[in-house]
Amino acid sequence: METKYEYRSEALGAIHETMTSLEAVGAISKVTMREFDDACLQPVKPLAPKAIRALREREHLSQAVFATYLNISKNLVSDWERGKRKPGGPALKLLNVIQKYGIEVVA
Repeated sequence: METKYEYRSEALGAIHETMTSLEAVGAISKVTMREFDDACLQPVKPLAPKAIRALREREHLSQAVFATYLNISKNLVSDWERGKRKPGGPALKLLNVIQKYGIEVVA
């Protein structure tokens, strides 16, 4: 399965793909590859509480069902939507993926 990355520019995309190939054959280290990832890949966009709620409502899901898809508690979804807490790390990445491709990618 091929991973689709979002690059900051086409030039950085070409460089990143070349470096990925070099890392695959052992010509560069994983540490160096992580540095290229930081330089080339688009960062994950933070989502405001209203955007999280709009995303859930766009998918026609209750907080409980949305939480089940994300493997988190309903209370955490509620906290995100009220701005009491912010999603981070894998949860934020997953929310960005759902925002772009729909809930079907995790269903």
